Amino acid sequence: MQVYKAFFKIIKKNLIEISIYLLVFLFFAILMTTTGSDRQNIGFEETKKNIAFINNDKESEIVAGLRDYLSEKANIVEIEDDAEKLQDALFYRKVEYIVRVPAGFSDDFLSGKEFQLEKTTVPNSTAAIYMDSLINKYLNTASIYLKYSDSASQDEIIKNIKKDLEAHTQVTVNSFNTKKANGQKYMYYFNYMAYSLFSVMILGVCAVMIVYNKTDLKRRNHCAPIKTRNINLQLLFGNLSFALIAWALMVSTSFIFYPKQMFSLNGLLFLLNSLVASVTFLSISFLISNIIKSKNAMSAAANVVSLGFCFISGVFVPQEMLGETVLNIASFTPTYWYIKANIRIAETVEFSMKHLKPIFTDMLIVLAFALASVTVALVIMKQKRTSEA
Repeated sequence: MQVYKAFFKIIKKNLIEISIYLLVFLFFAILMTTTGSDRQNIGFEETKKNIAFINNDKESEIVAGLRDYLSEKANIVEIEDDAEKLQDALFYRKVEYIVRVPAGFSDDFLSGKEFQLEKTTVPNSTAAIYMDSLINKYLNTASIYLKYSDSASQDEIIKNIKKDLEAHTQVTVNSFNTKKANGQKYMYYFNYMAYSLFSVMILGVCAVMIVYNKTDLKRRNHCAPIKTRNINLQLLFGNLSFALIAWALMVSTSFIFYPKQMFSLNGLLFLLNSLVASVTFLSISFLISNIIKSKNAMSAAANVVSLGFCFISGVFVPQEMLGETVLNIASFTPTYWYIKANIRIAETVEFSMKHLKPIFTDMLIVLAFALASVTVALVIMKQKRTSEA
């Protein structure tokens, strides 16, 4: 196993450069774990907005009741009734809604005449819609009591209004897609892994194959007592071992950061998909190693190929945010189908063959890229042997 041992000696000499990509990936993994959340916000929580309440009418019970009701749902900010100061308050978002009660409002309202409250709001503000609904709810309830409770006093009407508006309905929201929400974070983990894994594969495989592809070393190996077939088999096992070790190192941290999720069917599919991608990245790296001839070209290839593939296929920018033209171009790369499979896995909540078939189809397409890369690499190797003969 001399060739196999020599394989890892060469890897060891290039370990610093390879480790950089491993550390970059580990940094992103920690960053994703410490920031963001798996929780999916499916509830509603009432929040208080800042409003101004200006009363130009007499201090009646109906106006006081409206102010008290709004004070329970919003923060009433005291602002002087001056046009310039009120406009400044809106501009600087000191308040988002100003309601003005005009003179004669109480008498018009109690007598059943048409009335109109004046309002000034921040344009396109959700607070304006919310406050409009609160005011309408209060005044509509008051109008019903005034219409059908002739003998009731204003004080009784205000108490009844308050009692009615305090009634709440208990609402329970059921989520039927929590697994999708929980799968999003570690989906990005495996998405980002594509860049580091691809770069590591190119650097490791090319570092070894550039040495073994040198003409002088090839000629000396032909004179060695070891058969060429044996040398090639040891190189094959060396490449496969390196790919497996690199993959294992990167996926091992996923069990640290997402232990619960990784011991699930979704986690198993993520592992399988990343292993398939590793085989393809190894095959493409083998192809590149038969094209380039120097270590400088090796570093350039690691950056250009891995970054190029990852940028257009959805590793760094989600696929739904990429244009149709970019995605059409990206479909000719294995990383596109790898990311597509990850998205499907994260969204999978039922594990029937109907739902798993598209995922396995994407994986087979990724493997097809591996087969094509190896085929092209073998053709190049044959041409080189012919030219060297």
